[in-house]
Amino acid sequence: STEYWPSHSCAPVREIARTQQVSPATGIIYGFATGYFSCVVPVICLGFTIAVSLSLQGMYGVSLAALGMLSCLSINLAIDCYGSIADNAGGIAEMSGAGLDVRRRTDALDSAGNTQSAIGKGYAISSAVLVSFALFGAFTVRAGISHVDALDPWTFTGLLYGGMMPFAFSALTMKAVGKAANEMVKECMSQFPRIMRREIYPQYARCIRISTDAALREMIAPGALAILSPVVAGVLFGTNCTAGVLIGCLISGTQLAVSMVNAGGAWDNAKKYIEAGALGEANGLGSNAHRNSVISDTVGDPLKDTSGPSLNIVIKLTAIVACVFAEFIGTFSTPAGGPLWLS
Repeated sequence: STEYWPSHSCAPVREIARTQQVSPATGIIYGFATGYFSCVVPVICLGFTIAVSLSLQGMYGVSLAALGMLSCLSINLAIDCYGSIADNAGGIAEMSGAGLDVRRRTDALDSAGNTQSAIGKGYAISSAVLVSFALFGAFTVRAGISHVDALDPWTFTGLLYGGMMPFAFSALTMKAVGKAANEMVKECMSQFPRIMRREIYPQYARCIRISTDAALREMIAPGALAILSPVVAGVLFGTNCTAGVLIGCLISGTQLAVSMVNAGGAWDNAKKYIEAGALGEANGLGSNAHRNSVISDTVGDPLKDTSGPSLNIVIKLTAIVACVFAEFIGTFSTPAGGPLWLS
């Protein structure tokens, strides 16, 4: 699924490319639809895997399934590295003024790298789901929860809050990318006229500082959201609420992450498909279709490179924090799992 939806050799990306001839809005709409459709097969496979492993060997079976996914780590790392190397090779070719034939080859490699990166991120998300579910089982044991009842008011409250968490986290990370991009553009615009007048050399260090400072500063709020949410929910509303938070975050975070990664990759490869002249010379490099695809690709970059991949960390981190603080959360809960202040 992660190879089919973002690949320029398959129908979804080519369909997005054709819609770019009309306007960037239609390309963005089709891209989101592609991302949402791409969730279907992975979710079915993950659900089947968890159902079979849980039925046969309980949480031990789920842990073994997670270990099986993690055993592909070396391949996953190699796939991710290939995408980054191909992307940087294209950038070097463009900056060095290499010929059009060289750039065409690096674009083909970059397009393949985008697809491979989507596959690697799909592996990471899938393994995060299995690991998080196994950690959820450990949390229930440590917190003394025998079963999770969705009809319990505190559990359902936690489900709603946990389902909201990935969206709030994604909003914070995407806004952080937007802020850093605005600062970077302002810096480049202030330097460029002086560089052209040969008054200064390019100040690369200032641009790098903007990126690194923003990366550190803007991640405080998303990190606090992921770390504090299960503890705060448990202290205020009991262990049942924390259990609901973990389940809700797992369910919504999985599908949001898959859709973001595949939609972003599809937009990027649709741009590469147009640049290669697949829609004809009138819709090639520099055309309206190409300009529209650049806009869609800009929308997709924070989805596939920031918010989407980071959600698998959120899924695992919330479960780890809840598991570590399970006994502490239990001291603020009633024997039935509700908030202590109601007893």
